[in-house]
Amino acid sequence: MGTEIPKQFLELCGKPVLMHTIHVFYDFDPECELILVLPESQKEYWDRLCLKHKFNLAHRIATGGETRYDSVKNGLKLIDGEGIVFIHDGVRPLVSLETLKRCFETASNAGNAIPVLPVNESLRKQEGDKNSTVDRSLYFGVQTPQTFQSDQILKAFEQDFDPAFTDDASVAEKAGFTIHMIEGNQENIKITTPSDLVIAEAFLRK
Repeated sequence: MGTEIPKQFLELCGKPVLMHTIHVFYDFDPECELILVLPESQKEYWDRLCLKHKFNLAHRIATGGETRYDSVKNGLKLIDGEGIVFIHDGVRPLVSLETLKRCFETASNAGNAIPVLPVNESLRKQEGDKNSTVDRSLYFGVQTPQTFQSDQILKAFEQDFDPAFTDDASVAEKAGFTIHMIEGNQENIKITTPSDLVIAEAFLRK
């Protein structure tokens, strides 16, 4: 993002990106338990932002780790009882309620669900000094929230870390679980660059 402020704390339509994201899950289910995973060094700053913006949605905070795997594992330690677990990127504030509903229903029935979208652009594969076209119909872009029955994802994260773990679905897959894909929503972008902020603001204002 090229800013000193972590991207999840940048303002979007007057309040931090992360607050927009958390509110989507509250709107989906006001009784859901919200667990926020933050580096230790960012907790005090987050507290100040909550005071500044009068953000009072109840949530618990877990401490982030060296990798995504470690951070998610720390968040999972705060889960009490059985239920459906959504694991979501804090910088995806535009996930739709319809996507959350599809994730919830599929995970409830099949054990897990990850939102995906077909790849619209042509793809090429690089191997050594050669590259070749590939059939894009075989590939999908993966979004979050990656959604699981709690017993399934807790068991998956009992494994030791593997560098091949690129997301939570890859952890569950290695543990032997079949991953179920559902339709995501096009607006559910991961805010990574300054242009993403412009796009997200346009969607929110619309």
